[in-house]
Amino acid sequence: TSRTNHPSSDIDAIGCNVLTGVVAHLIGRVSYHTITIIIMSNLANIQTCGLTEVILFLLAILFGTGCSICSKTMMNLHGTNGTFTDDGEPVIEAFQKPLFQTFGMFVGMLFGLVMHWVVVFFRIPFPGYDHDDEDENATSGDVEIPTEKTSLVVSNKLNNKNEENALPMEGGDSSSKEIPAWMYFFLAIPAIFDLAATALCMMGLQYLDVSIYQMLRGSGIIFVALMKQHVMKEHLHKFHWVGVFWNVISVVIVGSTALLASSGGESNAGITPSQTFLGVCLMMAGAFVQSVQFVFEEHVMKMDVPAPPLLLIGMEGFWGTVLSIAVMYPIGYFMPGDDHGSYEDPFNTWAMLMNSKNIQFAFVIYFFTIFFYNLFAVLVTFMLSSVWHAILDNFRPITVWVTDLVIFYYINPIFGEAWTSYSYIQIGGMAVLLYGTAIYNAPNDGCLLLEGQWWAFGIDLSDEYNAIRRELEEAEADAKWEAKRSDFKVRTRSSFMESPKISIHTQALRGIGAQHN
Repeated sequence: TSRTNHPSSDIDAIGCNVLTGVVAHLIGRVSYHTITIIIMSNLANIQTCGLTEVILFLLAILFGTGCSICSKTMMNLHGTNGTFTDDGEPVIEAFQKPLFQTFGMFVGMLFGLVMHWVVVFFRIPFPGYDHDDEDENATSGDVEIPTEKTSLVVSNKLNNKNEENALPMEGGDSSSKEIPAWMYFFLAIPAIFDLAATALCMMGLQYLDVSIYQMLRGSGIIFVALMKQHVMKEHLHKFHWVGVFWNVISVVIVGSTALLASSGGESNAGITPSQTFLGVCLMMAGAFVQSVQFVFEEHVMKMDVPAPPLLLIGMEGFWGTVLSIAVMYPIGYFMPGDDHGSYEDPFNTWAMLMNSKNIQFAFVIYFFTIFFYNLFAVLVTFMLSSVWHAILDNFRPITVWVTDLVIFYYINPIFGEAWTSYSYIQIGGMAVLLYGTAIYNAPNDGCLLLEGQWWAFGIDLSDEYNAIRRELEEAEADAKWEAKRSDFKVRTRSSFMESPKISIHTQALRGIGAQHN
């Protein structure tokens, strides 16, 4: 695969400009106020799509688009490994290194550990972190007034769990517990899933257009829904399964589009139908493994001793980096292939990285986009659910495909994706994908309710929607009650000077009455 023609250097310079323009456009839309809203927001117990969740979702799409474009563009770059031909010309090779991109993803995720330590040390408000304020409460002299409800809770805890000081106090949440040492090793498990899934997807990306690649990743919602129902024993409603059904249809349409385009000669240059089929199979396998990772991450972040999102990202990056060096790269080096006799030669990869400025520049951009995508994607899983993480991958094909078309027609056709006669079928698959996602999202705002309309094909699930609304209303009422109860406090010091409206005798009588009731 060696070449000595220098026009590729100009092409690679254009490629780096493409990366810079696309990513700068994406990152430029992320304002300081948006980040502030995310960091300063408190997590709600009810998993509904509020403003914070919508912003997180959009940010994940934003950086996910940049990440996908960077991945495909890097595979089209060329560089030199420092060797020269007999004529003294540098040897130019294609930088098709799927294992290196997998390794680079984990290196980018390592930055999550730095952010985790910063958040913990400076006690910065961040989703998933409950900084313990018990010391402040203990010195303020505030205590909660006993009521009938809290008295029952206390007596129940004392009788069944033999716990002392069972009265709920602000800041006493289990999430404020110190993270045990075993958790850091336990997080190697999702890193293994992530390593396998990313490696499979990067291998499949070599043979597919980036828009097809992104749409096939949407099949993860199918596997996530199946595991949530049968492994995690979470009940899914009928409209959920209707949405999953339409997602299956969309995956079939998109996969067929890729095969038709390759057989008709309208796919990437040099890609045969058999290679395209291999790419589709690799992508489906990667989507399955990644769905296992999504569900496992959701379980980890909701354990009795949960792993905060930044720690989850950072430790996955740490273990993924270790596994890449100790396991993945040795396998890739000794496996026969076209990269100097190996499937992927890490020594040649390092030589090209050190001797090619354009590859270095592209890797830096990829580093930051992959970190911020993983950050916001994990926050989506934390604040919503693993199914929403899979839905995220369903929306990314739209932005990825539009960006790829813009690159092809307005920046440089070498790095973009052309419109073909099969693109109309691909649009149909995308429409079906959005239709299924909108059904799955019910009964939130902006979703599609199946209530017997023509586009619902006569399916009427109104009873399910009404039952869910009643559950949400009850949960919201309970949350408001708990908020008011936690705010209703009294002073333990003398009330004659500080609280003239409520005497200390009245406070005492209230407490005695509540205890006797």
